[in-house]
Amino acid sequence: MAEGKIISSISGFYDILSNGKVYRTRARGNLRKKSIKPIVGDNVEFDDNKDQLGYLNDVLKRKNSLIRPPMANVDQAIVVTSCVEPDFSAILLDKILLNLEKNNIHPIIYISKEDIAGDKLDKVMPIIKEYDKVYPVIYGSTVNIDDFYELFKDKVTVFTGQTGAGKSTLLNQIKPDLNLETAEISSTLNRGKHTTRQVNLFSFNDGLIADTPGFSSIDLREISLEDLPQLYPDFVKYSDKCKFRGCTHINEPSCAVKEELEAGNVSIIRYNDYKTIRKEIEARKPIYKKEK
Repeated sequence: MAEGKIISSISGFYDILSNGKVYRTRARGNLRKKSIKPIVGDNVEFDDNKDQLGYLNDVLKRKNSLIRPPMANVDQAIVVTSCVEPDFSAILLDKILLNLEKNNIHPIIYISKEDIAGDKLDKVMPIIKEYDKVYPVIYGSTVNIDDFYELFKDKVTVFTGQTGAGKSTLLNQIKPDLNLETAEISSTLNRGKHTTRQVNLFSFNDGLIADTPGFSSIDLREISLEDLPQLYPDFVKYSDKCKFRGCTHINEPSCAVKEELEAGNVSIIRYNDYKTIRKEIEARKPIYKKEK
């Protein structure tokens, strides 16, 4: 029995990286009986049958997992966010960040396509600067690709973001031998084509990096109303000064977050998106699980 990490999952086959070698396996039937679906990033136990097809026997405990993209045991995420083509969306970015915060994944925002934004850059950049106060932000127009090397060392890093934002393009710059497919944006729909169709992990500077399928929308099924205020670092910074424990920062008196909002220390854009997302969660239909 050996241990390794799933780096690719295609048509029921799982490629496992173990001690520098890659082994192709299929999952044992007992995993299906246990309702365990292995995903990329899982640490697993498997039978090493040398040059023959091996068997994946068990999935070890995950420290976190994402639904979109389907991936486990992630340390950090590069959130590739375009200024244009597709147009910058603060609320979509917020939803990505919320899912990362929920899973204790360190987010790093990468801003792409500044060079083609034209007049729109003057409108978009002040919004982006609000995020720069809360999260690490890398500006593609000024970054040296060599700066990424130490960033990935000894970490599992996922590249995520809206379809067409430039994830594969950035990865090709960082690791040219990947030669990942890219595609032009649709001028009619203002979104890109899905050039990445599955999650794959690639070895890089003693770490692993993943390109993932893009998306044009994202849901928050894992996040409850109680969770939501705790997933905004810029709110949490002040929330212990709120009069009421469990303050939602909406209608309560003596709310420190709203006071800091008035003082300009909390972003009005982030706060308005927070209220919109609260309404979306309130309107969400409950999910009922079937009894076994």
